[in-house]
Amino acid sequence: MTQQQQQQQPSVILATASYDHTIRFWEAKSGRCYRTIQYPESQVNRLEITPDKRYLAAAGNPHIRLFDVNSNSPQPVMSYDSHTNNVMAVGFQCDGNWMYSGSEDGTVKIWDLRAPGCQREYESRAAVNTVVLHPNQTELISGDQNGNIRVWDLTANSCSWRTQVPEVDTAVRSLTVMWDGSLVVAANNRGTCYVWRLLQGTQTMTNFEPLHKLQAHDGYILKCLLSPEFCEPNRYLATASADNTVKIWNVSGFTLEKTLRGHQRWVWDCVFSVDGAYLITASSDTTARLWSMSTGEGIRVYQGHHKATICCALHDGAEPSAT
Repeated sequence: MTQQQQQQQPSVILATASYDHTIRFWEAKSGRCYRTIQYPESQVNRLEITPDKRYLAAAGNPHIRLFDVNSNSPQPVMSYDSHTNNVMAVGFQCDGNWMYSGSEDGTVKIWDLRAPGCQREYESRAAVNTVVLHPNQTELISGDQNGNIRVWDLTANSCSWRTQVPEVDTAVRSLTVMWDGSLVVAANNRGTCYVWRLLQGTQTMTNFEPLHKLQAHDGYILKCLLSPEFCEPNRYLATASADNTVKIWNVSGFTLEKTLRGHQRWVWDCVFSVDGAYLITASSDTTARLWSMSTGEGIRVYQGHHKATICCALHDGAEPSAT
């Protein structure tokens, strides 16, 4: 990459994916789309950027493709191919050494980014909709179509796990963990969020202590997301729903702070900026939107996809200093 190309690289990058089989890169501040990747083989269910901001993972059916964020090449730099159905979740260990994924094939997989092939596989016994990594980096938490929440102990030699079932046969659609590992929230197809305190167990695995049940929406919740570390001392929960809105809840008491209105159809995904001051959402109305968390107002619309925009990922530079 030339020095001139590096200077032209936007400081804040938004990636979106759509049912139109494209991934688009946007200059988040101006709203300009500067790169489009054709993804003809399947829809993209989830996007995630590596911790070092170099690569974008696109989870499709049944593959995961890794693209270079700073290149103009339309070709992936790596492909991960052992799932047999839609990959619904993807994420990275904090140092970027390995990747995890969850699929409708009923498995959760671990991939070493420095070596080819799947390193570990866990059987969830139902289609996996969501997977998150505990901040301790040693436990994965997955939610599936049958309503099970499983905690997988990565330090154990065996596939050790525990199960929570907040509502039997009600699909867990999304999971999110507070940055300090203190809370986990599960959102389901009935618009309900279940909140647990996470307590370090006497053994290695984390224990769940029920804290709150929140009836957040009347329809499906498609994504729930807790605010990042640099949002402190404010702590928020965002819930994106099939009712076309995103609601912002204050985690202290789980009171409703704001309702973000502007999307015309289902809101599939959302992502906070690193300081928690902004939220970006992706919707079936073909757009992504940038919102101010302080006012609840829409700031920018990213328009260019021709079908539903169903996932987004944000690279907004280095983390701000604690001061």
